[in-house]
Amino acid sequence: MTDYLIKALAFNGEIRAFAVDATKTVETAHEMHDTWSASSAALGRTLIANVMFAKNLKGDDEISIQVNGDGLGGKIFTTAKANGDVKGYISNPRVVLPPTEAGKINVRAVVGTEGTITVIKDLGLKEPFTGQIPIVDGELGADFTYYMAVSEQINGAIGLSVLVDTDDTIRTAGGFMVQVMPGASEETLEILEKRLATLLQISQLMDKGATPEDILTALFGEENYQVLSHEPIQFKCHCSKERFATGLKSLGRAELKAMIDEDHGAEVVCHFCNKKYFFDVDELQAMIDDITAKITKIEQEVDEDNARIDDIAEDQDDKDGEL
Repeated sequence: MTDYLIKALAFNGEIRAFAVDATKTVETAHEMHDTWSASSAALGRTLIANVMFAKNLKGDDEISIQVNGDGLGGKIFTTAKANGDVKGYISNPRVVLPPTEAGKINVRAVVGTEGTITVIKDLGLKEPFTGQIPIVDGELGADFTYYMAVSEQINGAIGLSVLVDTDDTIRTAGGFMVQVMPGASEETLEILEKRLATLLQISQLMDKGATPEDILTALFGEENYQVLSHEPIQFKCHCSKERFATGLKSLGRAELKAMIDEDHGAEVVCHFCNKKYFFDVDELQAMIDDITAKITKIEQEVDEDNARIDDIAEDQDDKDGEL
């Protein structure tokens, strides 16, 4: 079954909610990066949060999350589009740790307890919106809840869960995001707080076969929410050889010439999907030739502009002389 996210309103529109099954999405990330259990959990939780945040966007808008903590996993970077495409990586994909006293994967040790979480929204404007918070917990659910309250001014709760099997494959992965709308009643908030306090771990629910709808039923009661949409999500990278070629050209002629002379080509690897692209000597030389042609054209245009300026100045001198 395809991974999907559902959007819903609860308690007559006082609560906005998202719930997601991202099992295959996180499994794809595990396969692409060969992540071990603890790294899989930390990366997976970030992917799940990212895809839920992205569902507040529209069109081609996208949102990226960068977790820079002092944990064993190093940096985590993910990005998601409004259409449900999400991708990401963790600097150290091979972290495996003993379980915590509660028997859970020790995500806090992977993420760390010191550092920052940065959220970058690209809304198609001149400059992206950037919000940053300190890491407050390290388990990520509480951290993203804190971000939502501080940077978005939205109270609520975020639950994230990744259950890794004994062979390191992803058994279940999913989560929820609850956002309290302006004007929500105290009665509604009390009900929500009680249900959150007694809610089973998402991994436990999903391991018993719970769907995103079942998660929302556990949160609100079946009669108290209305599903607005079902939307597919997937791990998808949009890298291409053409995009990397543009990046290589930006390095300039000297760097490209060094690649030809020293390495007889260039290989680049996408951080998000680990796909490799090779550029041979002829392709690199074509980039140099293209850069040279553009520089020559610009120089010619500058010379022509300077010539026109000189002509105008001479005409003005002639007129001044006649006066």
